[in-house]
Amino acid sequence: MRGALLSEAEDIPVIRQYLRIALRRRYVILGATVACLLLGLIATLLMTPKYTASATIEISREANQVTNFQGVERETSVADQEFYQTQYGLLESRSLSERVATQLRLTDDPQFYERFGVSSDEPAFALVNSRYPAAGRATRQRLAGEILRKHLTIVPTRLSRLVDIRFTSPDPQFSAKIVNAWSDAFIQTNLERKVQATSYGRNLLKQQLARQKELLDESQRQLVAYASRERIINLPAQANANGSTSERSIVADDLASLNAALSQATAERIAAEARYREGATAGASSEALRNQAINTLRQRRAEYAAEYQKLMIQFEPGYPAARALKSQIDQLDRSIANEERRVSGSVQTDYRSAVERERGLQARVEQLKGSYLDLRRRSIQYNIFQQEVDTNRALYDGLLQRFKEIGVAGGVGVNNVAVVDQADVPQRPSSPRLIVNLAIALLAGLVLGTLMALALEQMDEAIADPAEIERRLGLPLLGSVPKVEGVTPREALLDRKSEMVDAYLAVQTNLAFTTEHGVPRSLSVTSTRPAEGKSTTALALATMLARSGKTVVLIDGDMRSPSVHHLGGVPNDRGLSNFLAGHDDLLPLLFRMEDLGLTAMAAGPIPPNAAELLTGHRLADLIGRLHEHFNYIVIDSPPVMGLADAPLIASRVEGVVYTVESHGIRSTLVKAALARLVAANAHILGGVLSKFDARKAHYGYGYEYGYGYGQDPVAEAKARG
Repeated sequence: MRGALLSEAEDIPVIRQYLRIALRRRYVILGATVACLLLGLIATLLMTPKYTASATIEISREANQVTNFQGVERETSVADQEFYQTQYGLLESRSLSERVATQLRLTDDPQFYERFGVSSDEPAFALVNSRYPAAGRATRQRLAGEILRKHLTIVPTRLSRLVDIRFTSPDPQFSAKIVNAWSDAFIQTNLERKVQATSYGRNLLKQQLARQKELLDESQRQLVAYASRERIINLPAQANANGSTSERSIVADDLASLNAALSQATAERIAAEARYREGATAGASSEALRNQAINTLRQRRAEYAAEYQKLMIQFEPGYPAARALKSQIDQLDRSIANEERRVSGSVQTDYRSAVERERGLQARVEQLKGSYLDLRRRSIQYNIFQQEVDTNRALYDGLLQRFKEIGVAGGVGVNNVAVVDQADVPQRPSSPRLIVNLAIALLAGLVLGTLMALALEQMDEAIADPAEIERRLGLPLLGSVPKVEGVTPREALLDRKSEMVDAYLAVQTNLAFTTEHGVPRSLSVTSTRPAEGKSTTALALATMLARSGKTVVLIDGDMRSPSVHHLGGVPNDRGLSNFLAGHDDLLPLLFRMEDLGLTAMAAGPIPPNAAELLTGHRLADLIGRLHEHFNYIVIDSPPVMGLADAPLIASRVEGVVYTVESHGIRSTLVKAALARLVAANAHILGGVLSKFDARKAHYGYGYEYGYGYGQDPVAEAKARG
């Protein structure tokens, strides 16, 4: 049975355990919940209504541009969230809040500070003629900005460029005015930042232009000085075939011209040489053949020769006309020969002139080649200086163009922030919200009540369940006795159908398994402190044993606070203390309890020190003599804590039944009392949980099952009545 109880307790799910804790501590949880609800209701009714105004603005990632000029701001990618996070931070910045406070003249408005419950002893808030002093305006401006930021909320709309600006205050008109002024001030500051950035960029570029101009002038002076020193003269630049321009040196131009003239002279020399060689080898040169005078003379000679041949047909060579004609032909031959010699001499002269001209040009070209190579050598450094000049000029031109573009872009830029919806005056308060506050109070009450219930469970050291007898105390569980109300223990024992009778029958059954011979023949019943039900347990065990047909004697061993004589209705003038003091006659010390079927011995006169009477051998002698006449001896022992009586009695009996009050004593005290009994070599048979209320148990309501089964409580109450 004990193992079954422990197994049942251990197998119950955690959720059910918590639910049963909640049921057992339901009044604590309910009280905390009701208290929190009342506090939430009272706090809500006492709150000042507040109104929230809201405006919506759109923040574009890049400003629209009228021109194609680029601005000076860094470009951002589509996925760059830093831009929007920066804008949200600017919306909540201290400078913007103080600007709004200044524009609306809140820094000098006492009603503004009174509206938000601001009171300060600083000199800046000392009223002079119902006005604040000008000297503390900076302090008031800082505080006004803090108040505005405290009641302002920036709510970005997810996955959009829209941002809600919300302000909460007790005055709806004031809330709307703050929100609209806030959005306007943000747009103004955004534009001012762009203008300031453009102005800063222009100033920076202006400084860079001045420095670059100095570098350009210096490089040009260096280039000119080097060219003068090295006598490098270049002609002005001309466009090349590919459209580029470059300067030309005089030496290069001369070399090119002379090289072209040399080529021409060479060609002419070759042609003259060919004509000369042709005339020398072939006789009549082609020049002579092409000569007009020679051709005319030859034509005339041919005519004269023809006439001479006609005359020779008729006349002799000596004919005067023939001789005259022959003389003319000879003269023409001499003229042709002279003309051919002249032409031949002219060809030779032309050839020699061409040769001389070619040689002169070759010499000049070779001289210019040397000059050109020397110029190339000296032009290396010149080109370095020229590249530096070109680079500085390009940088200067780029900066100048950028400077002009920034000026134009700064004048035509469009703001990237726009108001979508201005704030309207709110018609209904945003707080307090009764339903929400009551829901929060309800939740807080449940949480608080649950925490209190769990804390009470953790702090509760009382033995609440039968299973805890073995789990906490290490004692075998003999049984649990339900709490009986409305009747005395003796009346309950007389009713054989009562729950108490059923419970103690179960205890008697479990006692039968504690020793080899069944129920111990002598046992004592004790507890940690008084009023835990030990006397009832002793009386009940004695009664159950007597009803089983055995002879039983009940001894009141609590000589400090006796109770058995009250149950028997006899005086306490004789009893245990008499025998321990030396009285040997047992019969006068005993009395019968006929209704319960057992014999009892009262405690007797209260001795000065009961522990001294128990230290002797008289108690062991008493138990031995009673065993001769009774089957079982049950001793109602005093409580353990603070007294030495219970350990002394426990050492003389066969076993001890330990009574523990349910929900009535801490487990630490019970453990200390059990330790005292163990130190006295007492044999503790087990524990009995008295005054058990199943409704307060940790693990359920099943332990009372069978107690009072089949009874009609109403009918029995009428019968007792």
